Amino acid sequence: MTELDEMGPVDYLCIEFPSGSLTGGALPLLLDLVDRRVIRVLDLLFARKSPDGSVVALDGRELELSGLGAFHGAASGMLGGDDLSEIGNLLEPGGAAVLLVYENLWAAPLARTLRRAGAHLVGGGRIPIQELLAALDASEPEEKPEETAFMSGR
Repeated sequence: MTELDEMGPVDYLCIEFPSGSLTGGALPLLLDLVDRRVIRVLDLLFARKSPDGSVVALDGRELELSGLGAFHGAASGMLGGDDLSEIGNLLEPGGAAVLLVYENLWAAPLARTLRRAGAHLVGGGRIPIQELLAALDASEPEEKPEETAFMSGR
């Protein structure tokens, strides 16, 4: 059995900081997920888009974010120049971003069992919270239904 056979699903997040300020406020929460073995960070890339539109990768050691040292070994080699260009397409000038690639360790046992059963993932995705809330708002009835004898207990 190879390591790939044992892995959980792998996802990525690209998080923009429009002000360009990477404060590290969410870092303790990310460390907690790693410590509790909910996720495993496979790769982490920091980038900044200058006002002239050029995009540069930032060295995590230069950011001086408390707790970032825990991820100095998180470089799977998956992220490269194409990813940096793609981040540049997403960012506003003056913005900064974090690209995080992680394994969902919590789902690894389910993924292993499904693979052993011959199952294949044929779809998936993520629903942005804004879209979910808009859909829920749109599905709420505009008025309360008239009370029926059943509802009033008669």
